[in-house]
Amino acid sequence: MIKLIILDVDGCLTNGEIIYSSDGSETKNFNVKDGLAISSWIKMGWHAAIITGRESDIVERRAKELGIKYLYQGVKDKEKVLSELVDLLELKDYEVAAIGDDLNDMRMLKRAGRSFTPKDGVKEIRELVDTTLTTNGGEGAVREMIDILIDENDLREQFLAPWL
Repeated sequence: MIKLIILDVDGCLTNGEIIYSSDGSETKNFNVKDGLAISSWIKMGWHAAIITGRESDIVERRAKELGIKYLYQGVKDKEKVLSELVDLLELKDYEVAAIGDDLNDMRMLKRAGRSFTPKDGVKEIRELVDTTLTTNGGEGAVREMIDILIDENDLREQFLAPWL
């Protein structure tokens, strides 16, 4: 049973584009369907974490908005952070699902009990993971991952309950 989902940002929660304005501010697009699925996952009593290689105030804001308690930015070794979080939450690797799309996610994805990549994840990641999703990053890939986990664990009623 998966109890913790690990989310990469650029290329998974977003389409991977980083847009800078002339004043140096950064923008990112997040998919609302991903957000609803993440917040519903957390409301069911499970954990969600963001582990990302970049740092962004926008990501901090999005994590707070969704109720994600575990936010790690500027991470060079994602597998190490995953290991520390698993220990903190007293979980086993097989209770963790992770989504990533590029080479810096490789070791983290190998460590997780279940691994996913968006349809547009790089070739090496698509060959590594358990599941390549049918949606691209930023277009509902995280929602698709959560839907798969919900259905595999027969949790659809619990997932829908707050909305019925």
